[in-house]
Amino acid sequence: MILTYETTLAQLAKKQPASIYLITGDQPYLTQRLKAAFIEMIPEAERTMNYASYDMETTPLASALDDAMSAPFFGEKRLVFIERAYFLTTETHKGSKVEHDMDGLMSYLTHPEPTSVVVFFANSGKLDSRKKVVKTIKKAAEVISLEAVAEPQIRSLVQQDLKQSGFEMTTSALNLLIQRTGSNLSLIMNELPKLKLASEDTRQIDDQIVGELVTKSLDQNVFDLVNDVMGKRIGAALNLYRQLILTKEEPLKINAVLVSQFRLLIQTKILTKNGYSQGTIASTLKVHPYRVKLALQSIRHLQLQHLRRAYLGLIQIERSLKSTSQDPMMLFELFMLKYLDQVA
Repeated sequence: MILTYETTLAQLAKKQPASIYLITGDQPYLTQRLKAAFIEMIPEAERTMNYASYDMETTPLASALDDAMSAPFFGEKRLVFIERAYFLTTETHKGSKVEHDMDGLMSYLTHPEPTSVVVFFANSGKLDSRKKVVKTIKKAAEVISLEAVAEPQIRSLVQQDLKQSGFEMTTSALNLLIQRTGSNLSLIMNELPKLKLASEDTRQIDDQIVGELVTKSLDQNVFDLVNDVMGKRIGAALNLYRQLILTKEEPLKINAVLVSQFRLLIQTKILTKNGYSQGTIASTLKVHPYRVKLALQSIRHLQLQHLRRAYLGLIQIERSLKSTSQDPMMLFELFMLKYLDQVA
């Protein structure tokens, strides 16, 4: 059965857990919240004996399963976390010398211990649905997929956190926070403590505080850079590119993010022409809905042929960066001049 994050929290709050859970998706903040909710089910006095966490990169799976098959010690439930369960994903760990007992796992999934709650965390990589064990665990477990968090849910989670701690944030400040972090929930939650500290006296977080304390992510800087390129603002584009270089961002990394952004703009432009909605585009391209939202705003007045020319120009920069020792700043300046000449 597939559960949502909210449904799982409600289930755990009622202390009515299933025997097996599988948590997927790279969302550290939500993962930590779920871990805390699972642990909260076990009375504090019993946690030493009835709760354990096993890292599959350093510990054999058999050790975790042995623990799961043991009866709880003076309690009703035993909780076992099986973390970094890479054997369920497409990831390979050739360097790991830990042997994992897949037959034992298959046996446990078929006949789980009713007094144990076993939680598998496969937060990096994608589940490998070709594996028999993955097909089995999907049937046996409650599956919680923590994929890209939609903007409305992010706003709700932020407001919940602020309300619980007695703070308020203006709508424009929250908009700026989401923009500067690229709508990354974990980044947003990491920024909140310092924003609260800076507004301790008033308990009000405004645009000025966010603007002063939250730096733009590379993705957000590149988004601005893309808009400068497409807007033919050569001075602004060159100045921003120079700033990124001065802050020690790797030229190849900057270019890779630029290429990715232009690819998204091209794909969004084509799919929009074919009648796709924002949500459908996000699911089709498997990108965060917020990125699609920004892409839709950017492409309104852009021509597909201009986007393609910029994309091809950046591919050429990538080749030059990998094969020559030419100055990245000079390569980007030549790219801008050539692009402006082509679209004039």
